[in-house]
Amino acid sequence: MIRRLAVIGLGLLGGSVAKAARAREVAREIVAIGRDTSRLEPARRDGTVDRITTDIAAGVEGADVVVLGATVDAIERQLEIVARSVEADALVTDVGSTKSGIVGIAERLAAVRPFSFVGSHPMAGSEKNGYAVARADLFHGATVIVTPTDHTPPALVKGAGAFWEALGAGRVVHLDPRTHDRAVAAISHLPHVAAFALVDAVARFEPGAFDVAARGFKDTTRIAASDPEVWRTILLSNRPALLDSLATFREALDALERLIAASDAAGLDAAIARIKAQREALR
Repeated sequence: MIRRLAVIGLGLLGGSVAKAARAREVAREIVAIGRDTSRLEPARRDGTVDRITTDIAAGVEGADVVVLGATVDAIERQLEIVARSVEADALVTDVGSTKSGIVGIAERLAAVRPFSFVGSHPMAGSEKNGYAVARADLFHGATVIVTPTDHTPPALVKGAGAFWEALGAGRVVHLDPRTHDRAVAAISHLPHVAAFALVDAVARFEPGAFDVAARGFKDTTRIAASDPEVWRTILLSNRPALLDSLATFREALDALERLIAASDAAGLDAAIARIKAQREALR
């Protein structure tokens, strides 16, 4: 059991880390850290956390494990305070959707004052945000990507994986930060941009069609209801990989458009069958 777990940022992911840790008895004491005590107070009232504070340095003092659960840009800012305040052997990880920037900052800080950081990205979430929608079972069966570099001690990587498994993760995958960022640009960030664009396209083309939108459209575009601030930060933080994935998406869309424009029934059959087989191969 972890003696003291500190969670910085108590939104959907950070709040779910705290709730899962409490429900699974992973930590004896849980400290929540945030900018506004009024947003942290519900977690103390419902028994998820034992202590709340707006002081990062005080909150991580004596912690065995620290999870940075805020947005990518906030994590990048908070790392400096954590690095100089946490015990050198405490496991420090995060939930950020992009990794190159976060890991790069952590390694630069560790060169000055060693601390034990390894990046993490639980592939779990929702278009909703905030502690009110945090769930103790959010990570149950989920894939978590841990992003070590050549400088990360194997024991630290193992410790991060064990932590997520204790919270319910079904699979822990190791990817270097750059590979991680390209992967999530393809399977997370690109779909969000596509969903945003699809809703916008309907609004431009035939806004009255929203009145008859059924489950297929609503399921396809569910993530377009995501928090604008969170996703602005994510998309800009992964700009190079996302631009590459958008260019490839445009090529795929253009290929389908050419088949439709040419009334190429056989070509459409083949393209859709190929794509269908790829989709059905997903586990």
